[in-house]
Amino acid sequence: MNLKERLKALTPDLMKKLIRPVRALTIKKSSATLAFWKSRYIIDHGHFINYQYRELMLAMAEETSDVFLTGKIVADFGCGPRGSLVWAQSALLRVGIDVLADRYADLFTDNMISHGMIYLKSTEKIIPLPSDFIDVMFTLNAMDHVDDFPSMCREILRVIKPGGLFIGSFNLGEPPTPSEPQRLDEEMIKYNLIDKLELLSYRITKKGPVENIYSPFFNGNLTYRDGQEGILWIRAKKPGEVNGEK
Repeated sequence: MNLKERLKALTPDLMKKLIRPVRALTIKKSSATLAFWKSRYIIDHGHFINYQYRELMLAMAEETSDVFLTGKIVADFGCGPRGSLVWAQSALLRVGIDVLADRYADLFTDNMISHGMIYLKSTEKIIPLPSDFIDVMFTLNAMDHVDDFPSMCREILRVIKPGGLFIGSFNLGEPPTPSEPQRLDEEMIKYNLIDKLELLSYRITKKGPVENIYSPFFNGNLTYRDGQEGILWIRAKKPGEVNGEK
């Protein structure tokens, strides 16, 4: 029996048995992520705190102000509901991309409509934006949350304009969890992202203390051994021209 005949032979009950484990994993993942943000909402007393993103994302970009975003379309992949781009006042357009954007909008409506951002729901395989659309794409501790790392890397690269920037923070070597199914390493990131970009900056370190895991980037104490849990910061450019300039 060939594959086509085998698929035809599947009964609805058998199909449900095959699909149910996959669906359960998806529900478990989204439930864990939503539970995290609900707890964060309570800790923030019903109004998400987001001032910290300015210092952190400017440090990732190796910039001192948001002037480099003037007139640009800037996005944050895996943004969550907290207003990660509120600080980017110089940008022409701020886009938060997340697979749970619609759920966040229902749960945290007043917060999200105050952020001055467009929140866009993506799928686990597709970012519903035109190709070559984004000038600057951030992602902060989000790529280990995706189910299909290579597909999402291709989508991120697709929507960035030629000459546009990719600025990413990746958690390395962490054991998989329901909400973070990927155990990322340098080789995976190099193969799926860095090799397709013009690398401008590559900084890697072990994590700082739990109250500020990014502190080594700010105090200059970058130490890392291959295979340990750590954080990688990348600034890179998509090959091509932007605004007619190389």
